[in-house]
Amino acid sequence: MNAPRLVIAAGGTGGHMFPAQALAEEMLSRGWRVDLSTDARGAEHASAFPEATRREVVRSASPTRGGRLARLLVGPVVLWGILSATLAMARNRPTCVIGFGGYPTIPAVAAAWILRVPRLIHEQNGVLGRVNGIFAKRVNAVACGTWPTALPAGVTGHSTGNPVRSAVRERAGAPYPEEGLELLVFGGSQGARIMRRVPEALALLPEATRAQMSVSHQARAEDGEDMDAAYREIGARAEIRPFFDDMADRLTRSHLVICRAGASSLADLTVVGRPAILIPLAIAVRDEQTANARPLVEAGAAQMIQEDELTPERLAESIASVIDAPEAARAAATASRSLGKPDAAERLADLVITTAAAG
Repeated sequence: MNAPRLVIAAGGTGGHMFPAQALAEEMLSRGWRVDLSTDARGAEHASAFPEATRREVVRSASPTRGGRLARLLVGPVVLWGILSATLAMARNRPTCVIGFGGYPTIPAVAAAWILRVPRLIHEQNGVLGRVNGIFAKRVNAVACGTWPTALPAGVTGHSTGNPVRSAVRERAGAPYPEEGLELLVFGGSQGARIMRRVPEALALLPEATRAQMSVSHQARAEDGEDMDAAYREIGARAEIRPFFDDMADRLTRSHLVICRAGASSLADLTVVGRPAILIPLAIAVRDEQTANARPLVEAGAAQMIQEDELTPERLAESIASVIDAPEAARAAATASRSLGKPDAAERLADLVITTAAAG
């Protein structure tokens, strides 16, 4: 008898792909077969998925990217993707389908709805994204990574937390580092450029502080040389890369994290437990990153600075308030850890199995 099969549909950003990867790892460990349905951009983030995951690249499109012609073609491209996914799913019916948001989610989840395959969505943020908002009333269950999540009337959410990859889960509750002074800085695919403010802020700190500091800064490839020069100019040691494939290690070593407030980033942050300065993405249509950051701020785990308030002086003050007060930093780390859900992948996997059985 064939093992049950889960189709995971996820968009092309790390915020969607990282929790999808975590669920794939968990479902495979439970004996399920796992297929990943994504677009070409998402496939670039799929290299870390377990080898046993079968990958399928689907045609989809977003009305927020590309020129006028690309936007005009969104409808036909998405419809073609839905038709192709429906025909493929009719030939090889999965046990369950889960969507993690993003436009590449549409073909697989729409096909599951058409064919009445058991299906659910996972929303990482405290506010539903566009695509998850479309499907919230058309699925059997809605899993919520941030709780509470604002949901449409009549829709009941299941609080699962945001799954983290096994490399992060293995470092759950790692002790706060006693030695050194390491900063971890990253901004996500849409918000990395604002982190140029970090070396400007560090320049305002005492030279002795900068001399003992080590910075891991994730920046866009086109900004790498400028960022490297900025850190060298202020006498701070910094490693600049467009992507850190050892993020779990760097997070564990860090004394302070400066980042956006994407839900997956905060899931990693709170599972390990580190103080943070959070800068919500201002262009987020539903301001979901502010909603994501608020529980950490209220718990004393993080400080939040909105983009329009982000000056070198304000950021320098926030950095100093952490690195100059070790006891307060440890308390913030403990508060952060109290919000983490290292078992989120297991909880989401349980919901997948329950949904499949009910269907």
